[in-house]
Amino acid sequence: MSVRATARIAAVPDGRGATALPVLESDGPLALRRTRATVAPCARVTVVGAMSAPLGGDRLAIEARIEDGARLTVDSAAATVALPGPGPEVQPATYDIELQVGDGAELNWLPEQLISANGSELRMTTRVELAATARLVLREELILGRHGEAPGTLTSRLTVHRAGRPLLDQQVAYGPGAPGGWDGGAVLGGHHAVGQLLVVEPAFEDKCPATRLLGPTAVLTRLVGPAVLVTAVAPDARLLRIVLDGALDEVLGG
Repeated sequence: MSVRATARIAAVPDGRGATALPVLESDGPLALRRTRATVAPCARVTVVGAMSAPLGGDRLAIEARIEDGARLTVDSAAATVALPGPGPEVQPATYDIELQVGDGAELNWLPEQLISANGSELRMTTRVELAATARLVLREELILGRHGEAPGTLTSRLTVHRAGRPLLDQQVAYGPGAPGGWDGGAVLGGHHAVGQLLVVEPAFEDKCPATRLLGPTAVLTRLVGPAVLVTAVAPDARLLRIVLDGALDEVLGG
């Protein structure tokens, strides 16, 4: 039996320089927990998987609204594993993420990896609406297959609007049924981990990092707007995280 679940988060300034969470609604396998933040004014929410999901046929969603002036970090306790459904036929699952970030607000969206297990089919969408002075750090890490296995079918689309105008709209697809050549030398080159890091920072209006290579398998691209996108591939999840963490330190520190 498939699951339909939507978890919701709302973050607002508490009037004392910190961030309150008036809405923290768990649902189905998506359990939300307020956890200790590493930076005091920034609230932190951790997504804890209450059961195996998404399975084939599941419809999961997370909605987060960060009001003007609030600061929030969302992470997860463990990797998310897309698994086949119980029946013999492959049923696609969906995982939809809706993020709204107000003026002067900040969102760090830093989930653990999403693993596409063999035989699964997952369609993931992430839609972000940013106010003109909003800040965003968004990380996405896709692992194509568990150790020693071929991946399932995985489609991921990321759409970002800033001040009502498009900033980024891209889609990737991997695994059986994806366009031919997805695992070829011009795309993944035999790597099993692929990730991206989007940083939107209003200060980049004055000085934005330049487009450049960050090593043999990673590139930083300056977007049309105060934002940069880092795209990387790696042999495994550990090495991918090292590349993306290093890129984040370089972007925010430089």
